[in-house]
Amino acid sequence: MQFSDRPRRLRQNKVVRDMVSEIRLSPDKMIQPYFVSEKGQERFEVSSMPGIFREPADKFLEQFKADFDLGINKIMLFGVVAHKDEKASMADHVDNPTLRAVEALKGKYGDDVFVATDICLCEYTDSGHCGLLVDGEIDNDATLERLAEMALAAARAGADCLGPSDMMDGRIGHIRGRLEECGFKDTIIMAYTAKYASAYYGPFRDAAESAPKFGDRRGYQMDYRNAREALRELKFDIEEGADIVMVKPALAYLDIISYFKDISPVPVAAYNVSGEYAMAKLMAREGMANEMDLVLENLTAIARAGADVILTYHLRDILKNGWL
Repeated sequence: MQFSDRPRRLRQNKVVRDMVSEIRLSPDKMIQPYFVSEKGQERFEVSSMPGIFREPADKFLEQFKADFDLGINKIMLFGVVAHKDEKASMADHVDNPTLRAVEALKGKYGDDVFVATDICLCEYTDSGHCGLLVDGEIDNDATLERLAEMALAAARAGADCLGPSDMMDGRIGHIRGRLEECGFKDTIIMAYTAKYASAYYGPFRDAAESAPKFGDRRGYQMDYRNAREALRELKFDIEEGADIVMVKPALAYLDIISYFKDISPVPVAAYNVSGEYAMAKLMAREGMANEMDLVLENLTAIARAGADVILTYHLRDILKNGWL
């Protein structure tokens, strides 16, 4: 039997497969998220996210050194605090653990470590919502000013990049305007452009203690039934000054990543979120999959869809175990 085309010729051994592979994963394109708690607390492993910890701010440099030595030099910080109130007072307070961690990291590593910080109020409000409440409802415009204050505090602490994840209308433009007014013209904004109201965030809310105390976030995070709406958000964020745009979660939204990649003039990031991480860990623990194979397949799918940058909790394991 004769065929002119035999695709298997290019699959016959690893050397050939590697030579013709269309996607090459690289740690250089990955960001490791961290949860930073207040000083004096104990390091705490998040039960729903094996291998991920809440790191006390005053011990963060010590803990991070091992990861830096592994090769992690791009990170995203999320804060965990005890005091929460209706004004999200700790969001830009001098004792905010992420601000302390940023100052320490930039003081020690300078430009050798790229430090991004989450810009959202959910970790700091007593309601657990991402915006300020007025008469029991999220007030979009009042929230913008608070987000701008939080962003400015992070920029002053030395953050290279700000990640507004709140999904309030107009927040990228408001934050960009405040940064420009105050002289922070080089601070990068990585907008959570299409952040969907997702069931995949459960473990994150355990880690950050940020679950809403009532209702849900569907009034501001995107409806997972919608795709064209994401393109509308993309247009707004780019016009308002975003340097990088993000899709979150990643695996259930590969189509959105692809849409963004096709038309975005700026880099596209995707967040391989806590639920996706936890599912991979669970399958590996229960013997249902090889962890390395599953993680690399998932991340390759995200890159193949078009992500230029991937935020993933798996980066430490990838480097520690030599998976790439």
